[in-house]
Amino acid sequence: MNKHATPSAKNPVWVPILGLSIFAIASGYFMSVLPLTLASHHIPESAAGWLASIYYFGLLAGAMLIEPVIKKVGHRMAFIGFVAMLASSVIFMGLTSALGLWMASRFVAGFAVAGIFVVIESWLLIGDSKEERAKNLGLYMTSLYGGTTVGQLGIGVIGTSGVLPFIVTVALLSLAIIPALTSKQSNPSQAEHVSLSLKQILALSKPALIGCLVSGIVMGSIYGLLPLALKATTSNLEQVGSLMAATVLGGMSIQPVLSKLSCKMPKSLLLALMSLLGVFAMGLLHIDNSYGVQIVALALLGMSAFALYPIAITLACDGLESASIVSATQIMLFSYSVGSAFGPVAANYIMQTETGLTGFFFAVLTATAIYMLMVSLRTKPTAIAQ
Repeated sequence: MNKHATPSAKNPVWVPILGLSIFAIASGYFMSVLPLTLASHHIPESAAGWLASIYYFGLLAGAMLIEPVIKKVGHRMAFIGFVAMLASSVIFMGLTSALGLWMASRFVAGFAVAGIFVVIESWLLIGDSKEERAKNLGLYMTSLYGGTTVGQLGIGVIGTSGVLPFIVTVALLSLAIIPALTSKQSNPSQAEHVSLSLKQILALSKPALIGCLVSGIVMGSIYGLLPLALKATTSNLEQVGSLMAATVLGGMSIQPVLSKLSCKMPKSLLLALMSLLGVFAMGLLHIDNSYGVQIVALALLGMSAFALYPIAITLACDGLESASIVSATQIMLFSYSVGSAFGPVAANYIMQTETGLTGFFFAVLTATAIYMLMVSLRTKPTAIAQ
């Protein structure tokens, strides 16, 4: 990207990490507050699932179109542009209460967030060693989930009605741009990017693609519908915020462990174990739905759900040259986006039945655990990362 950079020039990791952390606070708050702010804008709560899905359809569209943008303008300017696009979509939503315009805005937001994710992931994964990639991805996931956890607390502090949530979100997104604006030499030192051929795409790890797909299904449903499901169990918005924070905090707390385990055991087996953890959490929640058990169960669900994507994406990038990382992360995000686009629609339908959202998560994660266990049993450890 930066033709004047030398291979030895160190990429200032703090620039994408700091920008990501602030973005995550804004995104974490807005994603969780959006289903709760529908009533104050006279939008039916039944639209929550569709708003979540249209956002992920935007993510899906963005995942297919981001790579040329990064090639043309570089990581730094691409990050600035996509965050500005996201902020513009939030401003537009704050100015109207028409459901059709909100859905259009959420599609644009999804497209922008796809750009942010591909930029940051490829920025941090460009490195010649698996250890460096694992370390940087650990920083990425910790910053993302740490910021998202802080964002959940805004539900109780800032509230869910009126235009204030939109104003706060835009202000935070504006702050997220500052690190990239003030560090003009922060582009990664990789000089060019190579798109993967169809043959190379088809040769990518199938467990990695499935892992990203399932991660999208579960994560899209967590952000799009879990706040509403929790609201049905309590009228205390601070409790809803705390339970969402427990979910994300669980996801953040598992990241250091994942970095170590992913280097010591087959990643498909690790994906199976993380899925089983989510199955256990949903079983626990089915037995006892008290507030204390909810905190524990949702923290375990967070550990499970938030672990799938980083494990899957490192599995996909194992053995790839640095020049192919942008293309690979775009493909993995595409798989994630497919799950994210369709997951909330299916979850919203099942949530209306006796099975509920808990049963939906249980079924999806059980099927994933079985598949990953089968893969890990029939594949030699040395071949899993190929």
